[in-house]
Amino acid sequence: MSQHFHLNTPLLESVSMSKRVGTTVYLKMENCQPSGSFKIRGIGHLCQQLAGQSRGIVCSSGGNAGMAAAYVARRMGLPATVVVPSSTPQLVVQRLQDQGAAVRIVGKVWDDANAEALRLAETEGLTLVPPFDHPLLWQGHASLVAEAAAALGPDRKPGAILLSVGGGGLLCGVVHGLRDVGWMDVPIIAMETVGADCFNTAIKAGKVVTLEDITSEAKCLGAKTVCQAAFDFSQSGELNIISDLVSDQEALKAVCTFLDEERVLVEMACGAALAAVYSGLIARLQNQGGLPTPLGPLLVVVCGGSGINMEQLDSLRQKLLS
Repeated sequence: MSQHFHLNTPLLESVSMSKRVGTTVYLKMENCQPSGSFKIRGIGHLCQQLAGQSRGIVCSSGGNAGMAAAYVARRMGLPATVVVPSSTPQLVVQRLQDQGAAVRIVGKVWDDANAEALRLAETEGLTLVPPFDHPLLWQGHASLVAEAAAALGPDRKPGAILLSVGGGGLLCGVVHGLRDVGWMDVPIIAMETVGADCFNTAIKAGKVVTLEDITSEAKCLGAKTVCQAAFDFSQSGELNIISDLVSDQEALKAVCTFLDEERVLVEMACGAALAAVYSGLIARLQNQGGLPTPLGPLLVVVCGGSGINMEQLDSLRQKLLS
């Protein structure tokens, strides 16, 4: 099977964000993917490599990896089981079922669901589709950078790339993509929310650590342990990876502002990255010397997300902003 399951997504200039940051801001619109997020890049690639003769696939997910796995499995004619934690919104469960997946709800956080997915892969002979920690996923996600490079043209590259970090799969994929296109000198700004900050906590500790719990409302950032490869990249010295945090309130305000200004609704997990623009973090990093002044074009990965609708947004507003 040679075709890709993912789309070459638009790279859009945001005039309003550019005005805030003082440099051109480009949005890589991964929310436009068939499954609603960038996850389909890596999961589609992995399934093409590993699941061709499979009895079926099993994926643990906070929502978006499961949506990608369910979509790809349906396209490949394979049964899919997606294991999600109880924190997963009902609308995500329904969307997974609409894609034809069998959904199991296990535990409170993703780590609990992952333990069940590992068990099912072992006992039922299913192909395990990990949501973020596998080299084939990173190879698939790297296509995002190649597309951005092609869209910008041969003589341009970003001043920095801004993205959200959950378990680290997108970060690892972007690093692979930077290496492929010769952009290893481009800084990566890796954003998390307080309470779903396994990457930032690992960097501060100097080793991979496991959070006691996920207390952020950005549930799709909710891995308690970042993948080892993402941490290793942060320590390698060949990259400038800047890890920073925003509050849930800042992430949600960013979601609302993005909806108002860009007419696109994304999850709070995506809002963590957007908040770096809206909260003034980019300017602070420049003032502190973490980013150059002037800064070249800022490439923002709009990772998307399927776990949000207006009802969910209103509920989050009442909980966090009232």
